[in-house]
Amino acid sequence: MRQQNCQHSTWPDFYIHERLLPQLDIAKQKNQLQPVDFQQFEQLFKLLPELCPSEPPALIHGDLWSGDFLCDTKGNPVVFDPAVSYAHREMDLAMSRLFGGFERPFYRSYEEAWPLAPGLEQRLPVYQLYYLLVHVNLFGGGYVGSVRSILKKLI
Repeated sequence: MRQQNCQHSTWPDFYIHERLLPQLDIAKQKNQLQPVDFQQFEQLFKLLPELCPSEPPALIHGDLWSGDFLCDTKGNPVVFDPAVSYAHREMDLAMSRLFGGFERPFYRSYEEAWPLAPGLEQRLPVYQLYYLLVHVNLFGGGYVGSVRSILKKLI
């Protein structure tokens, strides 16, 4: 699925205009969501600046989950199938945890190398909304319940 990566002055603007709105447009065309869902996203957009810590954009993998990771014949880690962009680095952590995640040492090492702002657990669902919307649009309505559940918690 194509994604645009136009530069924006803030993370919330990038996330809204380059990630969420394009997926919401597709979901609308496919009749995957109800009007109340779109209204809740509008409410969420207003909350994003206070929900997500401000930090410089990082080059992220963009689709980091265990299916896009393996070790080569020498035991070196290899990641593939990227959807790269300069975005909030917590996006990769959110995607990595959406479908099971990696083993604890992965997250511990990440935290040691580049500490995260407090409250990551509360922010992960914010970032997971994008990936769930992609799944709604690729695989159908089975993921709509997860989108609604997150919106209900955040709004």
